[in-house]
Amino acid sequence: MKAIVITEFGGPEVLQIASWPDPIIGQEELLVKVHATALNRADTLQRKGHYPPPKGESEIPGLEMAGEVIAVGSKVDNWKIGDRVCGLLAGGGYAQQVRIHKDMALPIPTGLSFEQAAAIPEVFLTAFQAIKWLGNFQASETALIHAGASGVGTAALQLIKAIGGKSIVTASAGKHDICLRLGADHAIDYKTQNFEKEVLDLTDRGGVDLILDFIGAPYLERNVNLLKTDGRLIILAFMGGAQAPHLNLGLVLRKRLRIIGSTLRARELKYKIELTQALRQFLWARLESGAIRPIVDSVYDWSEVGLAHRYMEENRNQGKIVLRVNHT
Repeated sequence: MKAIVITEFGGPEVLQIASWPDPIIGQEELLVKVHATALNRADTLQRKGHYPPPKGESEIPGLEMAGEVIAVGSKVDNWKIGDRVCGLLAGGGYAQQVRIHKDMALPIPTGLSFEQAAAIPEVFLTAFQAIKWLGNFQASETALIHAGASGVGTAALQLIKAIGGKSIVTASAGKHDICLRLGADHAIDYKTQNFEKEVLDLTDRGGVDLILDFIGAPYLERNVNLLKTDGRLIILAFMGGAQAPHLNLGLVLRKRLRIIGSTLRARELKYKIELTQALRQFLWARLESGAIRPIVDSVYDWSEVGLAHRYMEENRNQGKIVLRVNHT
């Protein structure tokens, strides 16, 4: 098969389409002909040599896919050849074929294209895990979502709205409209406004119950200040840096805060299967009805993967960047 490979660690130009051995499936796995995959920040980190795949997983980048089943293992009884599926991967999505465990695969919701379906798995599983499993978010609560127009941000906003809670986002001014359309109650321009002051003003100085953060160190102190008693801070990335010099631990104790870091890629298979099935139960009827939708910013042919990576690294996207996989 053909796949996008990392020829050496570096900039987007190191991504090249090359021949690669076909995947070999196990007894409980599917072989999927990939029609679309999507970009994630992890892909750009892997390209630079900062985020290697877990041991035993494909060295090909790509953490999600959408396609059709072309072969099934001998112990697969819930899928058949020709089924349209999408799913989360630990690697290998930037390829014409991929293998996936039968219980990690999800049916593509009726009416959605492969490109739309490829924009579902990683961001909705990440957001659902953070909001429900780790954050235990309730309908009576308010969440602060940093990077509200990102892929995970646009998924999180819709999940919070479906649960019945309120949300405040930080995003650049040009991305406020999409956040508000997806259910945000308020949007703050992090470039020109002090988000700590704005959130306190919006909440009558009460703060928020849950924060989803991708920035890390530069936001840590302000995030802790903004959390209510028993508040939860879920750290999903540290785009602004990992070393935080100042943190008032007295506030953490006094307010009984929980600061939780999480990655999904290296989780054990059992955990990821349980999360996948829980998301399916919560989300799939809403996707089928159109109440929740994957947000696709742009679609690139996979031959333009370098351009797609540059676009992501310039923080220009609102929602997911998708690659259409070519089989000619």
